[in-house]
Amino acid sequence: MENSIPHRQTEEENHTKRSINIMEAAVLGKIQDLESMHVIYTDYLRRFNVEKKIKMLKEMLDFTRELKMEERSRLKYLMADLVELAQDVMDLSFEINIFSRTFRNLEDEIKMTKMRMTKFGAGKKNIGDEKEEEEVVVGLEETVKKLVKKAIVPNYYDSQIMTIKGMIGIGKTTLARQVYKARASQFQCHAWVSISSDTSKKEILMKLIHQMVEGYERDPSLEEMDNRSLQQMLRQHLQGLLYFIVLDNVSREAELEYILKCLPSPGHTGTRCLLLLTSCNEISTTENHYTYEMQVLDSDKSWQLFLKTVDKITSEKNKFSKELERKGREMLKKCWGLPMAIKNVARKKAKQRLSGMAWEELFDSIDLSESLKLLEPMYLELEKELKPHFLLLSLFKENAIMRDEKLEQIWATNGLDFEKGIRGLARRSIIEVFEHGFHMGKRKCHLNPLLHMLSSRKSEEEMGLEILSSNGNIRPSQSARHRVIHCERGKFNYFTNQDSEQLLSLIFHGGGGYLDNASSSYWESFERVKILDMEDFGVKTLSDSIGTLIELIYLGLRNNYLQAIPHSLGGLKNLEALDIAQNFMVEVPDIIWEMDSLHHLHMSNVIFQKPLKVDMLLKLKSLTYISIYDLDMSNVIELRKLGIEEVDENSDLGTLFATLAKVTNFEMLFVRGFRSRRIPCLDGIGVIKYLKVLKLEGCIGRIPSADNMPLHIDCITLVNTCLAEDPMPILEKLQFLTHLKLQNAYTGREMVTQGDGFFLLQVLCIKDLWNLRKIVVDGIAMLHVEEIEISNCPKLETLPEKIQVRSHLQKFKMVTTKHIATKIRNSGLTSKFFEVDISP
Repeated sequence: MENSIPHRQTEEENHTKRSINIMEAAVLGKIQDLESMHVIYTDYLRRFNVEKKIKMLKEMLDFTRELKMEERSRLKYLMADLVELAQDVMDLSFEINIFSRTFRNLEDEIKMTKMRMTKFGAGKKNIGDEKEEEEVVVGLEETVKKLVKKAIVPNYYDSQIMTIKGMIGIGKTTLARQVYKARASQFQCHAWVSISSDTSKKEILMKLIHQMVEGYERDPSLEEMDNRSLQQMLRQHLQGLLYFIVLDNVSREAELEYILKCLPSPGHTGTRCLLLLTSCNEISTTENHYTYEMQVLDSDKSWQLFLKTVDKITSEKNKFSKELERKGREMLKKCWGLPMAIKNVARKKAKQRLSGMAWEELFDSIDLSESLKLLEPMYLELEKELKPHFLLLSLFKENAIMRDEKLEQIWATNGLDFEKGIRGLARRSIIEVFEHGFHMGKRKCHLNPLLHMLSSRKSEEEMGLEILSSNGNIRPSQSARHRVIHCERGKFNYFTNQDSEQLLSLIFHGGGGYLDNASSSYWESFERVKILDMEDFGVKTLSDSIGTLIELIYLGLRNNYLQAIPHSLGGLKNLEALDIAQNFMVEVPDIIWEMDSLHHLHMSNVIFQKPLKVDMLLKLKSLTYISIYDLDMSNVIELRKLGIEEVDENSDLGTLFATLAKVTNFEMLFVRGFRSRRIPCLDGIGVIKYLKVLKLEGCIGRIPSADNMPLHIDCITLVNTCLAEDPMPILEKLQFLTHLKLQNAYTGREMVTQGDGFFLLQVLCIKDLWNLRKIVVDGIAMLHVEEIEISNCPKLETLPEKIQVRSHLQKFKMVTTKHIATKIRNSGLTSKFFEVDISP
């Protein structure tokens, strides 16, 4: 018996050696074939193409040869992937330019496979949702029913792909397993494949064959087969069948594309399939028919999940008094609705309970270290260029609603690209982008507080973040590069700043006038600070010494009690973003024009000593909001966004529109009226040809005809316009309009859309239309609408009947009276929509 184990190891090593020799010989043979072709070709492009392929293959061969035998044995499946990629290199047409997308994608795939081989073993299997937890299901019942209903058996010659998307640990696997259990029996064969960062393509193929091809449940011969042979076996077996596959934890679209390539074409001899994916990432391939985005649990469901998990471990029905339940719910708030965290806490508390501890004591504290550890792979697997974006989110308040312009400016100050950051983190379910996502000119973002905790921890380790408390005894670190100070009710402790030479960011969170009594010397040693943010801090006065921080790029003073801006701020020559909005009637001296690096100026209700000469701010991109009577502008270059206020009948909008028409990149215009006075009609606005976003706030007699509106406008918001005539016959003709919001915008009883009106409209939001009784949608109007939100329209008791046949409509939300809510539910008009929220 003792000799059997070494014997098996030797046999396995010999098998590995044989497999590796075969693989290396295959790649080497391909290199020799290419070298012979290189001699034949005289065409420069083809010869260059061959040389590039030879170089790629030799690099692959050298990489595998440098691996030790032990590593080769562990990486045998990934080596099989590498051999397949070598064959893909060979198969590329010699007419394909090496700079083509196909060639680049193949190079990226080779790099990815090499990286996975290098980091093999570092990934976690089935991150977040462990199998032993799957029986604990709370708050998913209705979602399961809807997904099961949507996961229908495809029609003849058809296929369907659905995705369950959400942040790590939110319960994607649990939800998918419920759908799989409910639907699998209706298919001729089915398979569940869990994917991790270590899973090779060969392993995925073998798992599919084990589950779907009869007689191969545990067949060792699959080990000997190469990837292409496995693909052929799988494809041949599935032809003509109806099958269901769940791919759990798909990390990249390339993984899905590879699986699709291995399956028979839908419709081939009656083949039909349903693919259900779970992923933290957005799967935007055209084959993806529907994506369901999971949300965290509310307080009641969090408590139910905690109870179920505890009861399962303790094997008893735990009962709590009202006071204990209150304490328990209070404790669970720190899990922020994340099922993974709730289950981890419940398991730990249940084990402590079994050891004899009382629930009163157990509910006094919470340990989230294990949850943060399970969240960490999300950060580790982020692309290198996205990690700094995530780390800088630690500068914001916990559970904050982050404005896109502030995110952009904080990231830009650190040399980071905004669009890449916001789209990259949103696609990976790290931040939630809401308020209808990427429209209306503004985006707001939210980071789950547990991810904020992870961001803070990683920032402390990698970015030099220091978090201090105003009434704490911890002294500032000499090496800190970013400092966040949480000010509580205690007296502010003014640390000496002689050791703050490395500091780049200084952020204050809290409230109260903690800095009002700070001496001017407090600011004088922050020579290198680029970001100074005191938003929502209750500041009443601003020290002149801040004007000496000449390296400042971002200065955030929003929502304070400032009455005046010091003259010294004119010396901030490097300042790119100044936010003094929501400081009611703050007085600004004639210094703004001196800040010649200014890109973004945010303000409202500002008192200017002289009209602002915008022409002198050559780099200015966004200016919101400024009184139209304080605006001195005849020519601007970079301006993309402008917000004006105090607009009335005497305002000269025609001259303003003519000036903006000269700005090539100008895209967003926000117009606010002055109190109860009317805004003049916007007939001349059509000259701003490239305007995309228009927000109009204030009473107006009418809106311009469709012919007099900018051709490319895609987002319109009308707030408090109180139009007497139905705006829909005009707005429906704007052929590129995708998002429309009407809030107290119309005083009539009926809105009518006809023909093919609003053909590209995706989102419709209707609020506070107090007299509205009827919405009419005829023909194919609003054919592509995806979301509808209606709130505070108390006389609107019915919906247009054609709304239920809009196949693209997925989300419907309505806030109305109890009587109307019941009536809408009973009408059945919203029964086909996946996400329906009618309240109360």
